[in-house]
Amino acid sequence: MTHYRSLETIPTPKSFLAPASLKKTLLGLVALGVITFLIGLWADSHRAWSSYLLNYFYWMSLGLAGVFFTALQHVTGSVWSAPIRRVAEVFGAFLPVSLVLFLFLFFGLHDLYEWTHADVVAADPLLQGKAPYLNFPFFAFRNILFLVAWTAAAYFLLRNSCTQDDTGAVSLTKRSVKISAIFILFFAVSYTLTGFDLMMSLEPHWFSTIFGIYCFAGLFLSGLAMITVVVILLKRQGYLPIVNDNHLFDLGKLMFAFCVFWAYIAFSQFMLIWYSNLPEETFYMIRRVEGPWKYVSILLLLSKFIIPFLLLLPATLKRKEGYLLKVAIWILAAHWIDCYWMVYPVYSPKMPVFGWMEVGVTAGFAGLFGLSLCWLLKQVPVYPKKDPKLLEGVNFHQP
Repeated sequence: MTHYRSLETIPTPKSFLAPASLKKTLLGLVALGVITFLIGLWADSHRAWSSYLLNYFYWMSLGLAGVFFTALQHVTGSVWSAPIRRVAEVFGAFLPVSLVLFLFLFFGLHDLYEWTHADVVAADPLLQGKAPYLNFPFFAFRNILFLVAWTAAAYFLLRNSCTQDDTGAVSLTKRSVKISAIFILFFAVSYTLTGFDLMMSLEPHWFSTIFGIYCFAGLFLSGLAMITVVVILLKRQGYLPIVNDNHLFDLGKLMFAFCVFWAYIAFSQFMLIWYSNLPEETFYMIRRVEGPWKYVSILLLLSKFIIPFLLLLPATLKRKEGYLLKVAIWILAAHWIDCYWMVYPVYSPKMPVFGWMEVGVTAGFAGLFGLSLCWLLKQVPVYPKKDPKLLEGVNFHQP
């Protein structure tokens, strides 16, 4: 581990220049996704839109997770994360893309949500009672507002950080702390409502007051995993020479902690529904724990809790770059299964379906996310060179 005596001795950060092969691969994934989705609309529009919603929520949440991670580091005055915080900051590049993708989702609302059908609502007293909230104008307004506000927060936090690269003004850090505090409060409410709107209202007769926290647990766990993946890949390419195994160890500890937190929230939601045994709640879980879907539930439990819990338990292994990279990729795949578990039982309640449509649409969204990160990483240095916490952060060490 290199010890740096001053900011001047820290290597000058570079912007990321994506290889031509990477750009072509990402563009190819986007093209595959578009073609797959268009064919899917012709073959089975309900399945195509279900795959679109699944991936929209998955990748939008990853972009938002980077902004939340950044805000959390500012509010807590974290030092260890200073060398890797810029990586999280650029995740916000996907939020403007998410806004466009959300507008496109309007074309699939009738395929996805029964509350958008006037005749269904007219014949259902429960949906009539929820109509003041579950209606298209209000649905569109609040979600567009959330996306715009999240994008604005991401922009101002990154702008402050990049301006500080030139001026070194400590006041910019204090300004970011204030923005972060406001953002976190807004995020808590807005992301909860987004989870209600996009995922819970797929089955509008069901409700769970803990569902927003469940969605948040998945967002932050998968966000930590994606930050870990990008940090390690940039480090391997020589863009993050200031990152050492102590930083990776802390990322591993956070993934371990939120793996347990997700399991705790998931169990709490399941246990309360099982214990209460109310018909208006139990049908959601019955659909997922009986018949062929129970195997997906078992797979989710294994892949998102038991296996990563065991893999992240040894302290020494959390310092190994290659090992942690594989675990992080595993967690990202497990979170995709979680989103699938929330969406697809509505489309296919009798048995799970998985094939070319899910693979193709997922590839398209992954390509868009990768292109967004590459574009913004090209515009800014990969770490904040004059951040007041950077020197202590690069020398961060723990036993």
